[in-house]
Amino acid sequence: FRGVLITLSASQVGLSWSGWESSLTGLNLLRPASQHRLVLAVFCLFATNLPRTCCDLQEFADAIFHLVREKYTELAGCSSLLHARHKGLAGIIMTRGLDLRQAQVVALSTGTKCINGEYISDQGLVVNDCHAEITTRRALLRFLYSQLELHLSKRKEDWEQSIFVRHKDSCLRLRENVLFHMYISTSPCGDGRVNSPYEITSDLHSNRHLVKKFHSHLRTKIESGEGTLPLKSTGPFQTWDGVLQGERLITMSCTDKISRWNVLGLQGALLSHFVEPVYLYSLTVGSLRHTGHFSRMMNHRLERVGPLPTCYHRNQPLLSGLSNSDCRQQGKSVCYSVNWTAGDTQLEVLNASTGKRRDSGAPSRLCKHALFARWIRLYRKLVVRGASGTPLYCEAKQAAGTYQTVKLQWLKGLQEAGLGTWVRKPPEQENFTLTV
Repeated sequence: FRGVLITLSASQVGLSWSGWESSLTGLNLLRPASQHRLVLAVFCLFATNLPRTCCDLQEFADAIFHLVREKYTELAGCSSLLHARHKGLAGIIMTRGLDLRQAQVVALSTGTKCINGEYISDQGLVVNDCHAEITTRRALLRFLYSQLELHLSKRKEDWEQSIFVRHKDSCLRLRENVLFHMYISTSPCGDGRVNSPYEITSDLHSNRHLVKKFHSHLRTKIESGEGTLPLKSTGPFQTWDGVLQGERLITMSCTDKISRWNVLGLQGALLSHFVEPVYLYSLTVGSLRHTGHFSRMMNHRLERVGPLPTCYHRNQPLLSGLSNSDCRQQGKSVCYSVNWTAGDTQLEVLNASTGKRRDSGAPSRLCKHALFARWIRLYRKLVVRGASGTPLYCEAKQAAGTYQTVKLQWLKGLQEAGLGTWVRKPPEQENFTLTV
């Protein structure tokens, strides 16, 4: 690889995947496929923290893709509606160590759209963001709830099967060597895609000033459309009446949300009452990707976080592309999203515009209300046995004190770095409780 200078100090041996990419001077002189092969080769040559069963990270990434694709094909069957038209597919694989012989697809989803503002719910009955990687993470939450329920079972074979074990401070944590890997068929929307030079063209050079101006900035998805926009100066909240009167509903980009998972974990605020943070071990992107840029962007967003409480850390998942890019569907995206969690008998199909089931208009199994109901049942068993009162959804989230502290710390770091202010949806959508 002529023109590339490898400058690695002794302290860099054992760096995470993203650290190696930042150490290769002149990497941008190569075509994307060559860049990826070089980084893989250097990383596998020097990294000592990988088991011998996973010396070839490229084979591992390709295997993750095939597992997700095969599971989706199995679930979709011969349905042309579901199988032929999706533009975004994502899945999460669970492994014990890096042994793919025990790999299990635990969540998957398709989708590239968000809810229309007129359909937002103040009872938690809709799914706001139906982009594949976002609904896949929500599908994973259902898997985590199921595993917690197994842990609480009175049957020995059930709690022995659970992926959670009790830690000395009474909090639950994942069993040793339980790892989660995400596959996304295309680079996540936002800065991870906009500033990822996956094609070298003359247009790229002409737009370099615009790209650089918003490099690593927070971006928002477009309601009823595709793509993202730089986050304009605004307050931290949208207003309920403003959205209902036609103000564009702001949804943070998938790149931004993945960045948040790398600090706060996948489990979210509610499950933080019971379990330690759950992080991704690896992230594989199918197409429209430049893992070098993506990793540098993730690192940039972690720089200002500062010291974190015990159990939290700046997670840097192994980033990889495929040896052959995943084939992307051409044309406009369809306005539905499907989801599945291990244990489900079939896919659930959502209308992404309304955030509800496509067939009946009923609430999704991924909506806030459904997940909160499962949380309440666990909360009464694990924390306040026999309690009859039910808190508001927003109160339950805010009560996860350490999680909320880390969240504020991360958001402050983004602002100090000049990357923008995270905009939340109207708070009214979280001011609901359950009728039990």
